[in-house]
Amino acid sequence: MIPATLHDCKIPRSHSRRLRIASEVEFDVCSSNTIKRFAMRVSSFVAAVAVLFAVASVAEAQSAPPASASCNLPHPSGVQQRQLMSGGRERSYRLFIPPRYVGRTPLPMVLDLHGSGGTSAGQARNSGFEDVAASEAFVVASLQADAGRWNVPVRENRPDDVAYVGDVIDDVAAQLCTDKTRVYATGFSGGARMSSLLGCMLNGRIAAIAPVSGLRWPAPCTGRTIPVLTFHGLADPQNPYDGKAEGRGDEWLESVPDALAGWAGHDGCGPKVILEDPPGLLSTMRYTGCRDGVEVRMIRIDGLGHAWTRKEIDTTEVMWQFFKSHRLP
Repeated sequence: MIPATLHDCKIPRSHSRRLRIASEVEFDVCSSNTIKRFAMRVSSFVAAVAVLFAVASVAEAQSAPPASASCNLPHPSGVQQRQLMSGGRERSYRLFIPPRYVGRTPLPMVLDLHGSGGTSAGQARNSGFEDVAASEAFVVASLQADAGRWNVPVRENRPDDVAYVGDVIDDVAAQLCTDKTRVYATGFSGGARMSSLLGCMLNGRIAAIAPVSGLRWPAPCTGRTIPVLTFHGLADPQNPYDGKAEGRGDEWLESVPDALAGWAGHDGCGPKVILEDPPGLLSTMRYTGCRDGVEVRMIRIDGLGHAWTRKEIDTTEVMWQFFKSHRLP
């Protein structure tokens, strides 16, 4: 409200002039002194309001989170081979930046891990995630294991692959405008076992995991709840659905349903698994009542061997829809 009013000077209306203020109220003005006094009061009020707005703007600017420096860096789209140092070792990974990347909107990131003996380029072809990323606008980092094999189960004389994954997340975020609340991990076979480990060890940085043909429950596991989606062929001879692969180490004894149950326990889900097995090749095992509304679900493919399939089900597209629905709190 504008303070002060002009007082009636009790002179004939015909000798008065009218002044229309912002409030659309007309006042009779009798003398230049009255106008000056009123103008000074209005000026003081406007100045005070301006100061208040300035203080509020500064406070808002100070409380807003600073924009990531990488969101102001231009970067070409396409595929790049990146090198970095991790744990005193030179490591590499394949980075895909979607077309029309402008570096202003933070993009999700998918970490794609190859199977044992594989390569980052081979996994990019196997999963087809770069094709989905091109249309859905997200970043894909296809990681490369030392000598083609991930350090899982963890051995002290092998590279620290958990630290390497964390370093890749940091390296991508330093050059691209990425959304750190939407980082996801998947992998095939040995990469599935590694992405299972990441769900346990890096669940403060990874929003959800989706291992293919190799889900594991790497107990003991602490930290936040994490959504889990896994795919497994019921005829897989390499990572048997029922486990019990004798002579290949303790980690091969665990069945896929047991691993899923381990994640359900970690996520505080109800104790009973729900099996949905309609006619056809696909069936689902899932848990309900999980803490924080997370999902724990497996899609089983009847007759499928050791493969990342795009035929019986479009694994990559279904996985991306799952990832899209989750982010870090």
